[in-house]
Amino acid sequence: MIKYKTYPWLLISVLLIFSCKEQVTENPDPLPSWNEGSAKQSIINFVNEVTDENNANFVKPVDRIATFDNDGTLWSEKPFYFQLFFAIDRVKELSSEHPEWKTTQPFKAVLENDMKTLFSFGEHGLVELVMATHAGMTTEEFEQIVKDWITTAKHPRFKRPFTDLVYQPMLELLSYLRKNEFKTFIVSGGGIEFMRPWVNEVYGIPAEQVIGSVGKVKFEMRDEKPVLVKLPAIDFIDDKDGKPVGIHRFIGKRPIAAFGNSDGDLQMLQWTEIRNGKRLMVYIHHTDAEREWAYDRKSSVGRLNKGLDEANEKGWTVVDMKNDWNVIYPFELKDK
Repeated sequence: MIKYKTYPWLLISVLLIFSCKEQVTENPDPLPSWNEGSAKQSIINFVNEVTDENNANFVKPVDRIATFDNDGTLWSEKPFYFQLFFAIDRVKELSSEHPEWKTTQPFKAVLENDMKTLFSFGEHGLVELVMATHAGMTTEEFEQIVKDWITTAKHPRFKRPFTDLVYQPMLELLSYLRKNEFKTFIVSGGGIEFMRPWVNEVYGIPAEQVIGSVGKVKFEMRDEKPVLVKLPAIDFIDDKDGKPVGIHRFIGKRPIAAFGNSDGDLQMLQWTEIRNGKRLMVYIHHTDAEREWAYDRKSSVGRLNKGLDEANEKGWTVVDMKNDWNVIYPFELKDK
């Protein structure tokens, strides 16, 4: 047996080895899919400051609120919003019950796979699709339909489930924030009932921390059981200036960090910026045409124009997807 009293240098060496191992274990890179650079460093610096009790910018855990747009921020949104894929599939599935759709727009365009004509109807036409295909059923029935679709539908480009197209760097960011006692919320223009069935499994965000556009529902008794029935009417649009309203209405606190990717998120970032103390406003800039898509000012989906100008003027963090992320999707890690 080695006597450490006889060999004090040996004891010191052993202690140093274990100390180094503990440091490596305790301090791994929290954002391994992010390349080193100003974007990653701004996030880490922000988290370090607001979680350090000795820092002037310390924020109590109860006030560590971070809000995230969904489409184009947490998962892809091209060639068009994924909820629209869902609505299109629902039109085709329900078409036998609605023979009038064969001659009525925008349903006719969907059944003929005429996307150009479909998009010519603008937001009004898309809302009409959503209302017609999402209404008339109970909220429980709709939830099951969404769950079935999200596990079977495939993206046309990648031939993978849509939930495979979440961003690995953003999954790491969500986890990093939660480990530092942040409460993470989705604040999206998408339908709240479309997102709630799957966001906890995919993002680790519980259904009650999702804010989205809301359709009207009504209480009914069916088969002597109380149910909520979805109506063909919109109650609240959680987009653009609706996002700060939704945050105020459903969270009741101003975020200290907000993440978006389009002009539709601008007001949410502006709302976050005027909060007292340290804040973090982040735009995800789609610059990678090879691994994902490259688009900004002229895009019909996820346009980033005014927001990009304001971010540059005010020094907000702009994540260059091509240069700041060494991985886009989780399946890239499995394929390596």
